[in-house]
Amino acid sequence: MSTSGETAPGVAYPAPAGQPSEQPDGAACRGRWERSRRLLAWPAAAAVLFACYLRVSGTVPVNSDGASDALQAWDMLHGNLLLHGWWLGDVSYYTTELPQYTLLELAFGLHSSVVHVAGAMTYTLVVLLAALLAQGKARGTAGTGRALIAAGIMLAPQLGGGASVLLLNPDHVGSTVPVLAAFLILDRGPRRWYVPVSVAALLAWSLVADRVVLLTGVLPLAVVCSARSYLDAVRQRRPWVSQGYLLSLAGAALASGPVAWLVEAALQAKGGYRVAPLAIVTLVSSVTQIPGALYSDAQAVLLLFGGDFLAQPTGLLTGMALVHLAGACLAGCAVWIGARRWLRELDLVSACLVAAVLINGAAYVLLTQFKNVLGAHEIAAVLPFSAVLAGRLLGTRLARPRLRPLVLLVFACYLACLGYAVAQPPVPAADQHLADWLAARHLRSGLAAYWQASGTTLASGGHIQVSPVCATKGRFSAEHWESEASWYDPRLREANFLILGGQAAACNDVTAGLARSAFGPPAGSYHVGPYTVLVWQRNLLTMIR
Repeated sequence: MSTSGETAPGVAYPAPAGQPSEQPDGAACRGRWERSRRLLAWPAAAAVLFACYLRVSGTVPVNSDGASDALQAWDMLHGNLLLHGWWLGDVSYYTTELPQYTLLELAFGLHSSVVHVAGAMTYTLVVLLAALLAQGKARGTAGTGRALIAAGIMLAPQLGGGASVLLLNPDHVGSTVPVLAAFLILDRGPRRWYVPVSVAALLAWSLVADRVVLLTGVLPLAVVCSARSYLDAVRQRRPWVSQGYLLSLAGAALASGPVAWLVEAALQAKGGYRVAPLAIVTLVSSVTQIPGALYSDAQAVLLLFGGDFLAQPTGLLTGMALVHLAGACLAGCAVWIGARRWLRELDLVSACLVAAVLINGAAYVLLTQFKNVLGAHEIAAVLPFSAVLAGRLLGTRLARPRLRPLVLLVFACYLACLGYAVAQPPVPAADQHLADWLAARHLRSGLAAYWQASGTTLASGGHIQVSPVCATKGRFSAEHWESEASWYDPRLREANFLILGGQAAACNDVTAGLARSAFGPPAGSYHVGPYTVLVWQRNLLTMIR
């Protein structure tokens, strides 16, 4: 029997009223642990995915597309914030990837690795945002399953073309980040005035950088909200005042276009960069070309999902591509189900995603024509959007006991594919050997076609300046695509060599005979791999028109 003031061992007594218990409640501890585990899971996943994607990005060489953006960011870092004097391509990336490149170059300097780091960062963000959006408001095992389905479909980009499109240069993939963030706010946020304002700001911000957001974010949101408002107010005879939130979202989406246009106009008025006009090509010129065009389009979609088995040699890579067909099929089924339920049962965000996939896909088929599957970058948003739909619409079905082992097996195969890609050796920049050869011979400034120009400049860390030129109608002129006006000013630079060979650009038909006709006999001619370097004892920029 215990005496007064003593406590029998192993016996817990309740705390007096008004005083906290000295022993924590087990359920409360478990709840805090679960919350901490969930909070730590996302940063841990981000770190692991980034490390993997950085390795896979290194398996494809940096070319002049990524190098041009790196040079623009370097110029911004050194004070030219508006990119005065720059002729950009048909997409500026001014408010998306260029600030990212600028921060990375502030930390690492001007180097080809910046392109790889930026590509890995961007795709990691896309995968995580897609997983969060697929999870929706579901919690526990259901929410985790939905997130894993979306992330699993996107987990292992295909080596070669897939890694080039998704993990390398800025090319519409990064433009999906603000759009996914806008849809996430729409999905998680309350029905308050600041949600339409936030969505409009994100869409306008991304529209300044990339006009494809008009197809992936602005039009889908405006169409879905307008259609639902009409059905509720007219068919179901509800008062229009009850449609205020949907109408405000539609108005916000439409307002983002003029806002982006005003920002671009202000940049132009201040002497900022100039964007090349958007090139739109009709699909086919004859009926006989339709099968070939559809084949190319289907192959581009397969490439996005890692399932382009048509271009793979027989063996392991073919098997990996065939495994990825499972993800492509899931995404396709989700889009089909979503399209059938578009305005009846589907939630607002899922309806917007379905509309975005269909609008972006239709525009790609009808308005563009590419000779190879790398045109898949034009529909890069289809991958995360349809993966999100697979998680949101098929998550419950795939969690059934009969299907769960099969889903886990496919996910394990995707992990194995990612592991195989990570194990591949990195490759140098496309023109690294050329940059090293020029540096060894103290050739610091010259000319080349687009694909050999900025890539060589970046590979040298900016120590060698190679400017892109066009060769048409027997003369050389400045290339007004991803270049800067001062590069062609003979008062600022002295270019004394010309690089011939390699991949030709659209406006180039350069031959040694044309070079001699335009610049006179060279003082030296050298062969460097697939290239020929002609050297003169004069400033070639004085003869550039």
